[in-house]
Amino acid sequence: MVIPMARAISRSGDGYLHLLTPLLAWLLDPAGLERLLPLLIISLLLERIAYWLIKNALRRPRPADAVPGFRSLITAGDQFSFPSGHSSGAFLLATALVIVYGPLAAPLLLWALAVALSRVLLGVHYPGDTLAGALMGSFVVISVATHLGAN
Repeated sequence: MVIPMARAISRSGDGYLHLLTPLLAWLLDPAGLERLLPLLIISLLLERIAYWLIKNALRRPRPADAVPGFRSLITAGDQFSFPSGHSSGAFLLATALVIVYGPLAAPLLLWALAVALSRVLLGVHYPGDTLAGALMGSFVVISVATHLGAN
């Protein structure tokens, strides 16, 4: 039961929510979308560039490739583990929603944490990978929000 749940939570961090969130925001709060959309677009662009550069510069092997006898429970999308893109993206999205919508969106930070933990549980990341991803996603969106004056 835990493993199927972890897989589902991990999949929720695949990036589809980044595309669906603006649509949902438009339906529920068109005024909030005016602040959310530029924040998400700029933040995601900067975060994905930083993620790709760091991941390909450091080239840290995933646990299954580095620890003899270890097997992950899912197949990762690429061969390197640091930083966790799922964690970075989930924390970026959750933090952006908290910035724009305030405390009502704060429970989404628990979702982002669940995404990060699921990646470790499924064996595709070390805890430090997900911590770095969480910090990176949060830092990028907070920096962009500060620059845009969205805070």
